Amino acid sequence: MLLDACRVGPAYRQPVIAAPTAWTEDSGGTDAWPDAQWWHGFAAPQLDELIAEAQQHNDDLAAAVARVREADAEARIAGAALLPGLDLAATATRERAPVSGVGPETYNNFAPGVAASYEIDFWGRNRAQRDAAVASARASRFSRETVALTVVSGVATTYFQALELRDRIAVAQDNLVSEQKILHGLQLEESVGTATGLDVAQQETAVSTLYASIPPLEEQLRQTVYALAVLVGASPESLQVGDASLHDVAAPPVVAGLPSGLLARRPDVRAAEQQLIAANADITVARAALFPSITLTASGGYASSALAHLISPASRIYAGTAGLTQPIFHAGGLRAQVAYSQAYYDELLAGYHKAVLNAFGNAESALVAVRQTDEQRRRQATAVAAARRAYEFARAQMAAGTVNVLTVLNTELAFFTAQDTLVQVEYAHLQALVGLYTALGGGWS
Repeated sequence: MLLDACRVGPAYRQPVIAAPTAWTEDSGGTDAWPDAQWWHGFAAPQLDELIAEAQQHNDDLAAAVARVREADAEARIAGAALLPGLDLAATATRERAPVSGVGPETYNNFAPGVAASYEIDFWGRNRAQRDAAVASARASRFSRETVALTVVSGVATTYFQALELRDRIAVAQDNLVSEQKILHGLQLEESVGTATGLDVAQQETAVSTLYASIPPLEEQLRQTVYALAVLVGASPESLQVGDASLHDVAAPPVVAGLPSGLLARRPDVRAAEQQLIAANADITVARAALFPSITLTASGGYASSALAHLISPASRIYAGTAGLTQPIFHAGGLRAQVAYSQAYYDELLAGYHKAVLNAFGNAESALVAVRQTDEQRRRQATAVAAARRAYEFARAQMAAGTVNVLTVLNTELAFFTAQDTLVQVEYAHLQALVGLYTALGGGWS
């Protein structure tokens, strides 16, 4: 207790940052939070399998786990200084040396012994080093959770993107088949003189344009699958995405809970605070270096020229030493270290404040994205239905000879564009849901 009262560094105080009383975007106003395995809410079995594989084999996550072990070892190293060090040593010497008046003689010397050393942590330096290392170890655990959340979110987003690209390809191919049928009909009509060459050429242009839009989508799909393979720790050629569609994926409702509980559920914010705690302890370490250090050492054992008399009271030896070291002149280096530690703490304090603000901002932005993409999805579905009716009317009227092929071309282009946009909006909504789960800490606590 007396030694703890001699600590020369500041005590850590958690920065007080007021949380909003409620979200700007109404999320239900309850204290419910996402489940830790939130991805099951999408009802996508292959997504569940991919995430399970990524949790086992993702390289970034494996590196984060290794960093946790590194930090734990460093904490043990730092804590070892709080206890005495004990070493066992034994020497055996055979020496030939000249002796005055006698001549050269050969003799033996055997000396087993134990040595102990201990630095009295009078100013709290060693404890502060231990506290800094422990806080860094905790920060590494929170950072591991942040990496795990990033990996899971990345797998989900990339998987949904693969489904989006496949659906867009399917929409383009379906429309291509429809337009090829119209082209075939116009070619027959041209052969009997009821359609013009211009009508056929315009439809050929539409078919060729639609046909040319498919290869870029297929390229993006393959690249997305390759990226997904890297996330799950598999070789690109070994991963195959099944036959699922975005239409098969559920859009689970997400409740954001209350803002006052967000910071405890964000591993990145918790990591930032632990780094701040470690930096605060480093100030104590730097200040303690300005004061004297007291070291106690002791050694004891036996020394004899003959093994037969080695373990005997007459051969016993021991020594004890107390040392004090007071820094006098280091060209301002020690005080500069104190200034550096304080400045570094202030830097991390600003970073912690920014992390807190980002956490609230991320959640608000994700809530906006979820709500607006859901509304956009409903409106786009209405637009697709209207474009489909217009396209069917135009085809019927062209068959009756009341409109020309240009009208059909305009309505089919609008219909294809509306379908393609709807697929992209459905992906954007799923992406927004994943973003909201991530902003809420992914269910971690």
